[in-house]
Amino acid sequence: MTIFIELLLNGISLGSVYALIALGFVVIFRATEVVNFAHASLLLAGGYITAVLSDDIGFWLALLTGIAGAALVGAAIEFLVMRRYRGADHSVLAIVTIGVDIMLVADIGRRLGTDILSVGDPWGDRVLTIGAVSLAQTRVAALLAAGLLITAFLLAFRYTSWGVAMRAAAENAGTAALMGIRLGRVSLGAWAVAGGLAAVAALFLTVFPTPGLEKSTAQVAMKAFPAAILGGLDSTTGALVGGLIVGVTESLATGYQGDLTFLGRGLGELAPYLVMVAILLLRPAGLFGTKELARV
Repeated sequence: MTIFIELLLNGISLGSVYALIALGFVVIFRATEVVNFAHASLLLAGGYITAVLSDDIGFWLALLTGIAGAALVGAAIEFLVMRRYRGADHSVLAIVTIGVDIMLVADIGRRLGTDILSVGDPWGDRVLTIGAVSLAQTRVAALLAAGLLITAFLLAFRYTSWGVAMRAAAENAGTAALMGIRLGRVSLGAWAVAGGLAAVAALFLTVFPTPGLEKSTAQVAMKAFPAAILGGLDSTTGALVGGLIVGVTESLATGYQGDLTFLGRGLGELAPYLVMVAILLLRPAGLFGTKELARV
């Protein structure tokens, strides 16, 4: 039972980090109706800036710089690339983001080489023990930070003018534009917010028990894609629930992999995608996604 509780708590913590990444997918999709496949490169950029600067200016200032840097990279992608294709088919724009991702990941990967960078976090490998249950302090910090950021995002999404503008644009972009909402500004803000959230997620994907930031971190980030899909790409609530489902599923499947050898190796890596497929078979729009109605 102790092992199950530890795996469950680790899964919830990891799921909250996936939820931050999934929120980035959802924010951009709601603002532009484009699936952003360059999201992993935003995460890698934020993590790289934090890791490179942490020794020189200290962890907390480096983290803030990494968040700002990833937000700036996201805004630059929107302004310099995506805005030039405004009006193009959404599938074309999604392919454009794939090209952007390849270029950014290749450039950062070239800079990283074979190195594994530490982000210089203050938690180290310390473990919090409550009774028979042990949990890495980094996991506790991830859960608290993700909860705080998600709450702040939802409040901003609900009550600020930016959030109202985004919800209006997601409902009907044409009508929102006629009402004076600047769609370009909404899109720019969405990409910047997604980049900032990705940078925070990069921190908790590269601290203990993982060795640090490396080129494969971008691939790890894409585990959040099933979270956004199974929750519903146009639902912020779906991103949160989807992230938790993916995190808990991955943690339990990895932890009990020794008892499930008849299903093959690497089940923890595959399990989130299996869950995504199973849910989409029942609910093609995702758990909280909007169903599209067509008159025939």
